[in-house]
Amino acid sequence: METSEPTVQQLFDLTGKVALITGGTGYLGSTMARALAEAGASVVISSRDRSRAQAAVETLPRAGGAEHFGVLLDHMQPSSIESGFAEAIESAGKVDILVNNGNEAQANDWTSVTHEQFTRQLANASGYFTLARLLRNHVVERSAPASIVMLGSMYGQVASYPDAYEGVCNASPAGYHALKGGIIHLTRHLAIYWACDDVRVNCLSPGPFPKNPGVQLELVKRLCVKSPMVRMGLPYELKGAILFLVSDASSYMTGQNLTIDGGWTAW
Repeated sequence: METSEPTVQQLFDLTGKVALITGGTGYLGSTMARALAEAGASVVISSRDRSRAQAAVETLPRAGGAEHFGVLLDHMQPSSIESGFAEAIESAGKVDILVNNGNEAQANDWTSVTHEQFTRQLANASGYFTLARLLRNHVVERSAPASIVMLGSMYGQVASYPDAYEGVCNASPAGYHALKGGIIHLTRHLAIYWACDDVRVNCLSPGPFPKNPGVQLELVKRLCVKSPMVRMGLPYELKGAILFLVSDASSYMTGQNLTIDGGWTAW
């Protein structure tokens, strides 16, 4: 048994670690990437647009000699996953942490979504799995531990309220609910199989974090009414959660889903 007790600062310190985050140029992804960098990690941001990824890493703080890299990776394309992950290792030397955050959205609701569109949305989970397996194999070859975080959603756990969307926009897509529910359970499955490899797999499920502008204000107002805290989440309110999940602060935690939703799923 471990006899020495690390300090809180040591538990949350990511110095010397390399973290790969997909979709790290987005609304929530950019904030989570900053959290990883602020904790001392070298961060690899992936995007379908290499120039966006490279521009994003230039804004990150560099603590303790950390270096950051932008790579081209489309998690919806198997060949791009392979080449992007290889580029991340070539650039940073290794990867210890994976945050599967990228998402290709599909806006059509249950009334109009086609079979092909629904299937395409579910392919996000295929990308998450493929990338997670690449990391697992990479760290096993190195005899090193790893932490993987999948991005779920409160909508992978509960249904949406029809009256929040009626007359404003399409309903929350059925494919999105199926996708996020599947990602939460995929997290549990991989965690069990990879625990003996010292690879932890957990899920972070945000609640309502609408981007403004971009989301109709009437929808935001209606969602606020449904929230116990009567407000929407702010991106920085995910920073503590992502840092907890990827760091040694959660070293005895795997297969779990951490929900940050202002109490939404507690109703």
